[in-house]
Amino acid sequence: MVREWDPRSAPSAEIDTMVHALNALLATDLPDDPPWKADSFREYLTVTMPGERRINWVAEEHAGDAAKGGYRGEHLLGAANVLLFDQMAVLEVLVHPDSRRLGVGQGLLRAAVARANAEGYATLGVEAIGGTPAVKFYEAMGFECAYMETRSVLELSTVDWLLLGEMAAGVSAGYRIEYFPGGPPEELYESYAAAKYLAQSAVDPKDLDLRPSSHNANRLRASLRTLHMRGMKPYIVLGIHESSGEVVGLTEVVVAAQHPDRADQYDTVVVPEHRGYGLGRALKARMLFELRSAVPKLKSVQTWNSFDAEGMLKVNSELGFHADREWREYQADVPMLAERLGVAT
Repeated sequence: MVREWDPRSAPSAEIDTMVHALNALLATDLPDDPPWKADSFREYLTVTMPGERRINWVAEEHAGDAAKGGYRGEHLLGAANVLLFDQMAVLEVLVHPDSRRLGVGQGLLRAAVARANAEGYATLGVEAIGGTPAVKFYEAMGFECAYMETRSVLELSTVDWLLLGEMAAGVSAGYRIEYFPGGPPEELYESYAAAKYLAQSAVDPKDLDLRPSSHNANRLRASLRTLHMRGMKPYIVLGIHESSGEVVGLTEVVVAAQHPDRADQYDTVVVPEHRGYGLGRALKARMLFELRSAVPKLKSVQTWNSFDAEGMLKVNSELGFHADREWREYQADVPMLAERLGVAT
């Protein structure tokens, strides 16, 4: 039922089938989320950062489908992938709504655990969205919740652009705000990476860092290249301290070809000693203006924040974001999972 699957060589029909299954899941679990497209979906699954690997599996109704060179849409019961990097293996499991409670998810999890265990990984991490069956599934499998945050969504059709203009201009003297679609100029990479590193002092240590940020210039360059290769265009707004020329604040938004109607907010940070001057609000407001011009078909932006990030939650509320979902990070001991699932060691 479960086999390893290589999206790099898979026929286009299989890619389309995967997107169809993902959208069926979204329609059931997250009905307000926009559907995904097949555009650059192959690259989305295959391209990784240097030193990282992603392994994929599919669950099919008939074991013989692989020998026939593929599967038809109705035979795809689910899919999974595991991203291997550093000391963490990060899991993602998708089960078609029509195939739930049939052991499909457990079969996919078993395959991922077997690979992580064989490669010596001690911990498996995964995201689960509050209010969906994923929460009960992972808890039943032995995963423990390590971190929770909230997702907030801004519908661009509701934005008060006049008020937003005031926010974009509301930064103290001594700072300027600059916009860089695609990535910053070369001379700002070191300062940009340093700002991200300094801001990590405020990050909750319980956060599993399942989507690790880039805190040095070389990794930051590689990260932006990887985004482009995956069909995901970054838009960056930086706050520059005029007297030093250093980057002291930033906000990043990515618009993916796979779901172009909704953008993803990545890091928004302000270096600690430069907080209190209106930078966070001005950076995010400027970003929304730039997105309106650069991506006119964009409908919404989503962002994630820890529940105790009061400052950024307040900024998001002022901009018009509305909290809509709890987002959880779970982790489990790989040897424990291997024993529970009967994986040979």
